[in-house]
Amino acid sequence: MQSVAARASRRFLRDVSPRNQAFTAFISNSSRDFHSFSVHQMNSVSDQLDLLGASMARRLPAGIEFRYHEINFGTLRFYSSAASASGSDLTTRGVESKVPTSSGDAVKQTVEEAKKSQDVTVSNYWGITPRTVVRADGSPWLWRSFMPWDTYRADTSIDLKRHRETATLADKVAFWTVKALRVPTDLFFRKRYGCRAMMLETVAAVPGMVGGMFLHLRSLRKFEHSGGWIKALLEEAENERMHLMTFMEVAKPKWYERALVVTVQGVFFNAYFLLYLLSPHFAHRMVGYLEEEAIHSYTQYLHEIDAGRLPNVPAPAIAIDYWRLPKDASIRDVVEVVRADEAHHRDVNHFAADIHEEGRLLKEFPAPIGYH
Repeated sequence: MQSVAARASRRFLRDVSPRNQAFTAFISNSSRDFHSFSVHQMNSVSDQLDLLGASMARRLPAGIEFRYHEINFGTLRFYSSAASASGSDLTTRGVESKVPTSSGDAVKQTVEEAKKSQDVTVSNYWGITPRTVVRADGSPWLWRSFMPWDTYRADTSIDLKRHRETATLADKVAFWTVKALRVPTDLFFRKRYGCRAMMLETVAAVPGMVGGMFLHLRSLRKFEHSGGWIKALLEEAENERMHLMTFMEVAKPKWYERALVVTVQGVFFNAYFLLYLLSPHFAHRMVGYLEEEAIHSYTQYLHEIDAGRLPNVPAPAIAIDYWRLPKDASIRDVVEVVRADEAHHRDVNHFAADIHEEGRLLKEFPAPIGYH
């Protein structure tokens, strides 16, 4: 690939300006390698500028001009840059210059050879280029928020009835606080379980993010490791967010529901932030009980589907890919794996609360990373 691209880039440099061009670059999409081909050694000032273009030319010493060239063929773009003394035979200024037709045709022919041999994608100054991700069958991956290696099969065999008994006063307060919060939720959503799930997931994704943020700052402040708990809590937050992305496809939120989300999220984030600051033990215990209520809600959702009172529509494509569900999966399958996720989050938060209750730090115990 490099020899083909080298011929194209060098021909481009030779045809545009053989005495002044200094640099051209491209990125190979298959190897992820950044290829550059130097033709003339540039002074340190122009080396630093490289592809910044005419907007940075003011930094050059007096009498020095900066040139920037690019040529486009479909999805392929070649860049070159140079610095030269004023009055040189280069007459192009600005960001883009045209290449003579004959040389352009020659470069295009070489580029076509490269495109036939390997896939070439557009580069930019920072060397960041989108990765082409495909499935096992060769079809393109549709999602940008998660990759195939982030997907998993949910463990639906987990014990859904496990419950943490309220042994201390803090446990009782956490338990009955969650029970009290369920009352207005039941009154507002009633049997609209799709909307209910969507709304609750906007709240459920907050605790993991807050806890991970606190542990992250503690790690920086105390120069210590977190024992993997930062990653574990952020994984929980991301998993809850994926629940939301899924149920958005099932129940489209109305304007007043979006307004409610903004209000509830603002209140809950700040309240949970203060709660975690004052008592991480109480904060994790309350989330553990919240997850127990989530299990109960999703179980009711399944009962409504099984009774025929709610349609068992096909599963959203994002859910099929994220949980590796069968292609013919239904919304019932989705609710079942989401419920299993909530059971795992229940265990993680009760485990964290137990650690704090013993007066220990989370980092002293292995973090449940990847616990799904």
